[in-house]
Amino acid sequence: MSLSTSLEFSYFKRTLLFQFEAGTSRGVLRTRDVYWIKVQGKGNLDHIGWGEAAPLAGLSPDFGPDFENQLSVVLLQASNRSWDLEEEATLQQIKELVPFSLPSIRFGLEIALLDLVNGGIKRILPNAFFDQGTPIPINGLIWMGTQEFMLQQISQKLSAGFSCLKMKIGAIDFEQELELLHYIRQQKNASELTLRVDANGAFSTVEVLSKLEQLQECQLHSIEQPIRAGQWKTMRELALQSPVPIALDEELIGRSNKEEVLQFIKPQFIILKPSLLGGIEETRDWIQLAESMGIGWWMTSALESSIGLNAISQLASHYRPSLPQGLGTGQLYHNNLGSPLQVIQGTIQYVKDNSWETPA
Repeated sequence: MSLSTSLEFSYFKRTLLFQFEAGTSRGVLRTRDVYWIKVQGKGNLDHIGWGEAAPLAGLSPDFGPDFENQLSVVLLQASNRSWDLEEEATLQQIKELVPFSLPSIRFGLEIALLDLVNGGIKRILPNAFFDQGTPIPINGLIWMGTQEFMLQQISQKLSAGFSCLKMKIGAIDFEQELELLHYIRQQKNASELTLRVDANGAFSTVEVLSKLEQLQECQLHSIEQPIRAGQWKTMRELALQSPVPIALDEELIGRSNKEEVLQFIKPQFIILKPSLLGGIEETRDWIQLAESMGIGWWMTSALESSIGLNAISQLASHYRPSLPQGLGTGQLYHNNLGSPLQVIQGTIQYVKDNSWETPA
């Protein structure tokens, strides 16, 4: 394909249906709208690139009733310009075209165009996950719900061979949550199982430290976003005083002042969701800053379909991460796009014997 070419962009919408009511401290999820972006050379069907824009209610800066109109406008603009189809040049052109305030659209275009650049085979970047089939260790996610439902999930994840579990907390009775965490620890000690929790900002600033002290009895690896985002002074104090290492998640969304955030709060970890942060280039910047400051990180999907999850897995694999990643969400839906992605023995793998379903 020539270095400078005209392209055609379009999109397809699918409403994904959860296999169960997925509970968080922000509410229960039952459906999820995603928008698959298609790009090809004008009049050229030999190669097609596929991306995914998937704004998440309550979190994504670009979620709202005007999203489809915004997406249509961006894709029209993209169709009316010439593209330099080389990785870094392409990413720079997308950054210039799509504002920071539309992070999921920017990420969706990045995936689609990089797929096209690499021949339309769903390869986004050089990485061992796609190129060599190298598995990525992931955490098994325990969603909120009744105690019986959560126990069922814990049993399933332990039986499936996960060496890292992450439990959503902050919505049901705290004593029940502690009981569940102690139950997990009775099954596997800290040398056998890494245990994370995610509060999604549920704790008040008054109660948070006492709750963290109780949580530490369960020998936790970390807690994600114990208090709501924007309370920097308190979060900084927690990062200094908490017996459980602090991981920032929602705190990073919509922040262009990355260095200021990390230097002020000084968390132990950050959680990277590319579709919420503004895509590949923005995520790379967070990683570079975090590593320069000795802050750990892992990457997590934001409940995308297989197309988005594939791209995030490849981006994570590009860095050869040592920590388990948050990439096990592809099994959540009744009607996810069929793909080579499989969760096997606590890892996500790209099984090339399996084919991709065509988005429609």
